[in-house]
Amino acid sequence: MQLALEATMTTAEAPARIATELDDIDTLVRTYRPRLLRFVSFSIGDPDMAESIVQDCFVKAYNGRANFRGDCSVNTWLTGIALNLVRDQQRLQKFRFWRQARATAIDVTEAANFLPSHESSPEARVLAREQTLQVQAALQNLSPNQRTIFLMRFGEDMSLAEIAESISMPINTVKTHLHRALKAVRAQAGPHTPTRAAAPRPGGAAR
Repeated sequence: MQLALEATMTTAEAPARIATELDDIDTLVRTYRPRLLRFVSFSIGDPDMAESIVQDCFVKAYNGRANFRGDCSVNTWLTGIALNLVRDQQRLQKFRFWRQARATAIDVTEAANFLPSHESSPEARVLAREQTLQVQAALQNLSPNQRTIFLMRFGEDMSLAEIAESISMPINTVKTHLHRALKAVRAQAGPHTPTRAAAPRPGGAAR
């Protein structure tokens, strides 16, 4: 009985903790800005626009924090807001995903962390950088949905459920887009392109 009461209290306290986090804009920016900036930068390939979108994302999130229901993580919620802002900007200015040979806010060395190798030798790091550039080129040929899902899964290490929640898409459709994206990327960048994909959970459930 005591354990059940404690569990109920913990569950009830969770929304309060999240509300406190959303009320503290400085902590919110400090915690989530790096990941959001990386995601938006890889999505549109324009560092100045990425900075502007991320800033707008935090303003929109802070002003709309009362609408956060708590049925997903703060990171998933923020990523969904950022994705909608990216799409709005693309419709407004007819941006193309991944402009050819366009510099981003992330240099090649930092971008190597996008699909990291488990090796740490200098040779492995050079290979990782080369593979990252190959992946960047391959992503230009993906559909917008495939590219977004690929980046969320391997760039941001989001679960399939989190991706489905962020982009309002059935999880089986997310899996289909991810499978096709992986097939296309590996066909161009090489079959041994490293990823951070998590293995399916026991019983067939995927993370």
